[in-house]
Amino acid sequence: MGKKQDEENLDSKYGDPAQFDPTFKGPIHNRGCTDIICCILFLVVILGYIAVGILAWLFGDPRHVLYPRNSTGAYCGIGPNENRPHLFYFDVLKCAMSINAMAQALNGFQCPTTQVCVERCPSDFYALNPTAYFLKPENVFNASLCVPSLDLANTELNVKDIVDKELCPFFYMPTTSVLGRCLPDITALGRIPSYFSDVPGLPSSVNETASSILNGTGTGDIVNGFSARDIGVRIFEDFASSWPWILVGLLIAMMVSLLFLLLLRFTAPIMVWVLIIGVLVAGAYGIWHCYWEYDNFKHITISDVGFTTNFKTYLEVQETWLAFLIIISVVEGILLLTLIFLRNRIRIAIALIQESNKAICHMMSSLLYPLVTFVLLLVCVAYWSTTALYLATSGDPVYKVVALNSSLGDCGSINGTVNCDPENFSPTDYPDCPSVSCIFIKYNEEGLFQRNLFNLQIFNAVAFLWCANFVIALGQCTMAGAFASYYWAFNKPDDIPMFPLCGGFIRSLRYHVGSLAFGSLILTLVQIIRIILEYIEKRTRSSHNPIMRCLKCCFWCLEKCIKFLNRNAYIMIAIYGKNFCVSAKNAYMLLMRNIIRVVVLDKVTDLLLFFGKLLVVGGVGVLSFFFFSGRILLPGSTFRSETLNYYWMPIITVVFGSYLIAHGFFSVYNMCVDTLFLCFLEDLERNDGSLEKPYFMSKNLMKILNKSNKAPKQRRGKD
Repeated sequence: MGKKQDEENLDSKYGDPAQFDPTFKGPIHNRGCTDIICCILFLVVILGYIAVGILAWLFGDPRHVLYPRNSTGAYCGIGPNENRPHLFYFDVLKCAMSINAMAQALNGFQCPTTQVCVERCPSDFYALNPTAYFLKPENVFNASLCVPSLDLANTELNVKDIVDKELCPFFYMPTTSVLGRCLPDITALGRIPSYFSDVPGLPSSVNETASSILNGTGTGDIVNGFSARDIGVRIFEDFASSWPWILVGLLIAMMVSLLFLLLLRFTAPIMVWVLIIGVLVAGAYGIWHCYWEYDNFKHITISDVGFTTNFKTYLEVQETWLAFLIIISVVEGILLLTLIFLRNRIRIAIALIQESNKAICHMMSSLLYPLVTFVLLLVCVAYWSTTALYLATSGDPVYKVVALNSSLGDCGSINGTVNCDPENFSPTDYPDCPSVSCIFIKYNEEGLFQRNLFNLQIFNAVAFLWCANFVIALGQCTMAGAFASYYWAFNKPDDIPMFPLCGGFIRSLRYHVGSLAFGSLILTLVQIIRIILEYIEKRTRSSHNPIMRCLKCCFWCLEKCIKFLNRNAYIMIAIYGKNFCVSAKNAYMLLMRNIIRVVVLDKVTDLLLFFGKLLVVGGVGVLSFFFFSGRILLPGSTFRSETLNYYWMPIITVVFGSYLIAHGFFSVYNMCVDTLFLCFLEDLERNDGSLEKPYFMSKNLMKILNKSNKAPKQRRGKD
């Protein structure tokens, strides 16, 4: 009597149960558009997003990022320089801002030295011998490394004039191409020729040269990553030789995931009980182990150890193991009591999991829908990244007057702050500085469009998050509509409508774009706040700030709660066609009226699907390890692991891809379980199993429910 009264009080607190409706037979077809205002707002944002993309395409030029530019602003690798893809610096030491004031004035965008496009980066040492000043320029310099406008055979300039004007390099060293730029090869610094110390203008020793290159603010970070190019090439070679077998591994992961889901129909009860018993056995072992450790260290107390930063020391005192023993014992006791008193609810959860498997078997196309979501998300990511790239590269090039050799004449007075036009620039305007030049520095940031680039990038990021969350919401609502059609079909599978997945997709797009956009917007706002908190923490280095950590934890929990509520709200939208707020409220009330069932089903499903992901990812990962490490050999010479530079790269790829595949399959299964669960709760409230109000649930579910209620119920129709 008291239990029944408690249930009635719970029902009144969280709304009245759903009433019997003889006309209700699943997802309502006669519905109207919901959340129109949010739909209009979302469409306006989409149109604005398209407008931003068009503006970015008009003003941006990704060649700024993809191709380096020489001193005149011409691109290397395309156009006239198609056969010269690399950018060569005459004096790379000037790129180090710590040793060059001019580079500091130019903010490190470009080095104050001549830069030319070359066919290949120099691979040897060269320095202009003092005796070369008396020779003809064509016998001294390498024409492929000089300024293209200089004709060494017919020039009237002598070697000294060419060096002073930086028309040709007077020294260079072995370089390697990094992002199209010829930067010093640090592996060659240990073999700098001894005659380099006798060349005027160069550092006097090998150590000084190496220090200048490695410690320069402008180039140090890049030089430290020189070996990354070789690693990248080797990884690319590994992928090129092993990609067919990577695809085989991913195919195996897909087949194992599909087989696991199909077998759940028959093995779900066994697997769930085995997993539950396994958890209890693990807890029992933990209790025994903690007691054993406690008994071993019973003569050592925490007062004997005191305070120490070596946490391993605390594992050798009795209080630590006593605390572990108490905690694990309490958890074990809670699990045992839960198993004893909620065993019937666990059986209902298992029956719902089996019923979900039946639904998926009747709608095998639902397993392919994650590909649609993946493609749409890929479109969102591609559009966002392309727009961000075009926005970042918008603006006209800016050229400034610089002194390539500030030690000549009155060149020290040129500080690199005067703009110039390379086509109309004349060095005769600066007669006191023979090394003056007009070189490309950066891109203009002063126009109206350029001044708002930051705001446009923010809009680009926010619109991307909203669109991505909308795509996920669309997938959830589509699958919810399809699986609800299965549950509310009285005679299964005869009453299941044709193409239920397509029907759910069309209803979602035709009537509920506004509601899906509303739920996605709420989630997006929370994600934006989390991103802002991460940014503030990184900028202020306040990772140890308890307030910041508390805020991050709170908003992480809030995001998880909103995702859970949104998911169930989309299910109610797919069934009843109400707006987002009403659907979210109804879903929340329904779940709170059955909170114990919700917790049990959620944890049982999580445990089962976690085991499934572990089985797929772990099994395929172990198999790929034995294969790519050479422990499993193929007949013939089809593939040899000895040809791989890093055999762990294809293993990581297979494991990561297997996780994505398993997550895609299991997300469909999880959505099916959640949808059938809400339908099951509605069915219990709407109907009582009599001939007038028959249940829509399957006979297996009804059999378990009857055992739980100790009262026979009836059901017409067939399974």
